[in-house]
Amino acid sequence: MGEPGSVITDSALEYGDALPEGGALLGLDLGTKTIGVATCDAGWRYATAGKTIPRSKFTKDCGKLREIVTERSIKGIVIGLPRNMDGSEGPRAQASRAYARNLSQTVELPILLWDERWSTSSAEGAMIGQDMSRAKRAEKIDSHAAAIILQGAIDTLAGGGI
Repeated sequence: MGEPGSVITDSALEYGDALPEGGALLGLDLGTKTIGVATCDAGWRYATAGKTIPRSKFTKDCGKLREIVTERSIKGIVIGLPRNMDGSEGPRAQASRAYARNLSQTVELPILLWDERWSTSSAEGAMIGQDMSRAKRAEKIDSHAAAIILQGAIDTLAGGGI
């Protein structure tokens, strides 16, 4: 793994430079009660929704995330950054930045903070399109939002749109 306090950036270009070999990535959608998790292949083609982790103490959450990082040979993390519609950052964005700082000390991987303004509504629309029940949507919304966040980031990274 990298050095403690590895790169934390909003820049896909800087993040891509921190991942010269590519590799599987982990996407996170930080909700107040859950953490949506998604992963992608090493070639940065497809993001897939994974687990939804109930939030508890940070150390316990980190333990679960470290397990996923190890199991999937994760090389970097993409965390949704909840900006306001005008692009400014409020308390939720600051909380995501703080989470990224704390997480970087634990997993020691490059972290990209990715604009997630439309991820939850996009995920919900897709699940409604699949005729998924409201209860199932509530259970899976954060992991599907994490997949949308991660897909947006890998499309930019792989497509050179950085």
